[in-house]
Amino acid sequence: MHIDDIETPAVLIDLDIVERNLKAAQDYADQHGLKLRPHVKTHKLPRFARAQMALGAIGITAQKLGEAEAMADGGLADIFLPYNILGAGKLARLKALHDRVTLSVTADSLVTLAGYAATFTDPSNPLAVLVECDTGAARCGVQTAEQAVELARATAASPGLRFGGLMVYPKRGGTADTQIWLSSTVAALTTANLPPPVISTGGTPDMLRAAEVTLATEHRPGTYIYNDRMQVAWGHGTWEDCALTVLTTVVSRPTPIRAILDAGSKALAADLAPQGGHGRITAYPDAIITGLNEEHGIVDLSACAERPIIGERVRVIPNHACVVTNLFDRVYLIRGTQVEDMGEITSRGKLT
Repeated sequence: MHIDDIETPAVLIDLDIVERNLKAAQDYADQHGLKLRPHVKTHKLPRFARAQMALGAIGITAQKLGEAEAMADGGLADIFLPYNILGAGKLARLKALHDRVTLSVTADSLVTLAGYAATFTDPSNPLAVLVECDTGAARCGVQTAEQAVELARATAASPGLRFGGLMVYPKRGGTADTQIWLSSTVAALTTANLPPPVISTGGTPDMLRAAEVTLATEHRPGTYIYNDRMQVAWGHGTWEDCALTVLTTVVSRPTPIRAILDAGSKALAADLAPQGGHGRITAYPDAIITGLNEEHGIVDLSACAERPIIGERVRVIPNHACVVTNLFDRVYLIRGTQVEDMGEITSRGKLT
């Protein structure tokens, strides 16, 4: 199949770029003695997770329980789930998944930990729990070293649990702050006879600075496999490193300076990027996607010397690749202009 045979809107994945991005990340990790545990929320494809493992990744990261279950169904056997799992139904699913694969999770409160302890009671097969720490991103995570020690002690005292270490998701540009935060926390845990066996950090924007957090043992990048407008704006990669594009058709030209695409918020998502607009049209980089309705992308062509015509098909680098993946049932895997295969998004909509 040629890409011209694909109905729009559709997601195209350039395999040559994907393979280059995966190798570059694994090479960096290997050169700096870091273990790589890629986040699959960007691609949601077991085939790419297996490719990451084949290159040297030690396991994968999945953000929600449903995503982890889908990856286990796809043959992935070592999964980190850095999310507070609460509620009897989800804990039962977590227990069933733990019986299938090597699994680790996080907690940042005694409430979450109590649910794990009540569900996992077999000391011969304990659930590894990492304490999530807030090193500046202001999301989840304990706020002090003392709180980390408290959770680590409670974990170690639970027969069916095992203290697995620390997990952080640093703010962009926050490697120095993360190193300082971890230094004091590791010292406190070591004094308490609870040295963390794993220190897991993550994020694509600072992936090529990950080694600056010298205490980290593993890194969890996600978007690096595809990249997007956000990553380019933040200095991670260039347009040539963006593997995911949305193929879309110009369905209207109401005025000389306005075009309408058949890709709206249901195809490009509504996330904003530092550059402004809702994506980069590769053939018309001076065009600005000024707005998105559900099924329409509104494009300002006033800065373009050349302008697309009705029926023309264009490719858009989205602001945020991860969200776009979750909007489609399948992606088209291409080399050049030829479709090599299709990938079914096995964990689309797995929000629980």
